[in-house]
Amino acid sequence: MTANGWEQIGFYLIVLALLVKPLGIYMARVYEGLPCGMDRVLVPVEGLLYRLCGIRREEEMSWQAYAGALLLFSLAGIVLLYLLQRLQGFLPLNPQGFPGVSPDSAFNTAVSFGSNTNWQGYGGETTMGYLTQMAGLAVQNFLSAATGMAVLVALIRGFKRRTTQTIGNFWVDLTRTTLYILLPLSFVLALLLVSQGVVQNLSPYQKVPLLQATYDAEGNAVVEQILPLGPAASQVAIKQLGTNGGGFFNTNSSHPFENPTPFSNFLEMLAILLIPAALCYTFGRMIGDVRQGLALLAVMTLVFLPLLFFCYLSESRGNPYLAQYGIEQTLGNLEGKEVRFGVANSALWAAATTAASNGSVNSMHDSFSPLGGMVPMWLIQLGEIVFGGVGSGLYGMLTFAIVAVFVAGLMVGRTPEYLGKKIEAFEMKMAALVILIPAALVLVGTAVAVTSQAGVAGVANPSPHGFSEILYAFSSAGNNNGSAFAGLSVNTPFYNTLLGLVMLFGRFGVMVPVLAIAGSLAAKKQVPEGAGTLPTHTPLFVLLLVGVIVLVGALTFLPALALGPIAEQMLALR
Repeated sequence: MTANGWEQIGFYLIVLALLVKPLGIYMARVYEGLPCGMDRVLVPVEGLLYRLCGIRREEEMSWQAYAGALLLFSLAGIVLLYLLQRLQGFLPLNPQGFPGVSPDSAFNTAVSFGSNTNWQGYGGETTMGYLTQMAGLAVQNFLSAATGMAVLVALIRGFKRRTTQTIGNFWVDLTRTTLYILLPLSFVLALLLVSQGVVQNLSPYQKVPLLQATYDAEGNAVVEQILPLGPAASQVAIKQLGTNGGGFFNTNSSHPFENPTPFSNFLEMLAILLIPAALCYTFGRMIGDVRQGLALLAVMTLVFLPLLFFCYLSESRGNPYLAQYGIEQTLGNLEGKEVRFGVANSALWAAATTAASNGSVNSMHDSFSPLGGMVPMWLIQLGEIVFGGVGSGLYGMLTFAIVAVFVAGLMVGRTPEYLGKKIEAFEMKMAALVILIPAALVLVGTAVAVTSQAGVAGVANPSPHGFSEILYAFSSAGNNNGSAFAGLSVNTPFYNTLLGLVMLFGRFGVMVPVLAIAGSLAAKKQVPEGAGTLPTHTPLFVLLLVGVIVLVGALTFLPALALGPIAEQMLALR
């Protein structure tokens, strides 16, 4: 570790903290229907969209209707993206003439982008035409992100409202999220990225001569290189802001055409956590108590910072396998990392992208040290709630807060309350589903893969590291992350199908219980605070919630981690 590395990390955290309040206030005003500074331009567009789609913005929905609209809309998007991939060989804006994607890969990718996971079993620049990238993948980047934010807003209304059967209108929440938040932010970020050299065009791939000839495996001279181009900057912007993470190119944000400079690297890292962090302030504003939102932001930060420190420390010490041979690693473990970013920015990106359900990478997690790679894996396994995805991270954190007040209520023998609402059996059952469904999908999926011939066939490292690659893949799919250890061959019918199912149920199997909690809370009356009410904005509750999160994460995944990265570290130190 170096002082310069910590200065860069510190500067990043300071800028992020400074942006939380203004963006949080802006988003709160958007969802409350208050003037937000862009009304003169966007209100007519919003009204036109409602008229074209036949949406009556004043009509609100029960949680069942809200969930039904969400599921039908997401299913339609997945089907359309599947067809777009299968038919891309016949469609325009495909200058490279890529054929249609295979059925299993198209299914996996459609579910992946429709669920905001953005897991990629394919190489973007060798598989997808420009129309598929723009009309398919980029569109789902916006809509799947907006869907998660809509669920969060519905849950916030559940806490805020009293004795009502409605939690808002899904179509209005989806439209306002996309139009007022995601599109303007993406437009600004895309322009900044273009200024740094991120490509944005519709040109065919270009052949350029090499300054010095190289030779392929057969000994033939290679004198030219093909440069992939395309509308990358527009997709990179929303992939980061929407915690999508799917790369335009195969190597994601380690590719110089996606992330060419230290400044573009800073902007893309900042975009990962910007909306999830600011939504904590939005939550506090919308419920009328900013302290509650800041308490949840403090919980996220208290979990994130130690794990970031541990990841940076592990990578700074170098690769333990290389150290066995006396190889000097004064700059740390640089295998799989871009030297223009270094160890500090690689560790920060790895922690940020897995703390959020982003999944983009600027280094290869497969090349991290055993314990350094365990950090991003465990951040995913915590449920993607330490900042988490846009919307999904905070509603996951609120679910853990419900569990925490329930545990506190058991300790003192009182009916648990959170934000003036009694937490009863129904809310606890739904909260249990939110926590258990992703964990079960990860562990069961990993077990199926390691005990089946088709699953083991994709492993190139028959060792604890190979187990880590499988465990990471299912952790990433089950918790809507999308990053990978990258040493596992997953573009096969077995993995495309199994991971696709895990992504599908990991996303929507959680959203429905969250909406059920929102509907149940909205129907309850407000309970006045009393002498026995547990304050949920204090340092005591912050520490209690941190303890619940870490305890649940440790009890659920420690045995699996012991078989993977921990065992690998022990072998390296023999």
